[in-house]
Amino acid sequence: MCEYCGCQAVSAIDQLTREHDVVVGMIGDVRGAAAAGDVDRMARLARDIAAMLGPHTEVEEHGLFPLLAGEFPDQVAALEAEHRRIDAVLGAAAAGTPADPAWPSLLIETLEILRDHILKEQDGVFPAALTTLSGADWDTVDEVRVKVGTLLPNSGNVAPK
Repeated sequence: MCEYCGCQAVSAIDQLTREHDVVVGMIGDVRGAAAAGDVDRMARLARDIAAMLGPHTEVEEHGLFPLLAGEFPDQVAALEAEHRRIDAVLGAAAAGTPADPAWPSLLIETLEILRDHILKEQDGVFPAALTTLSGADWDTVDEVRVKVGTLLPNSGNVAPK
């Protein structure tokens, strides 16, 4: 992922980026499960991705995005709309493997959207935030993170139970 602008020196962006990295790895696992025809595993992985994205999305939508919306309203609105679309497809597996025979294909298509979404954030949102936000703004983002935690392994800020 992106390392050229130095934005990962900000702990909030570093943590969001590490969550993206985990999700990208899980997307690869879903592709492998799809190739093997293992829809149950695809559903389990969809739940894992949704769990990782839960606190991640909270940090973005309640910490980072509101601080950027004044200057980048269309971009923030588009990213939030993509969050809803991605959440809906992942959420279809919340109670188990979806019965809809079209769901596996829809999941793969949605994970392509998620992959592109991650690139938009890392190549656009995060560098823009680095140049736009103040120290107090980053404190606001960090406060949201403290509330919602993370599912990253080896992180001192785990998700509340």
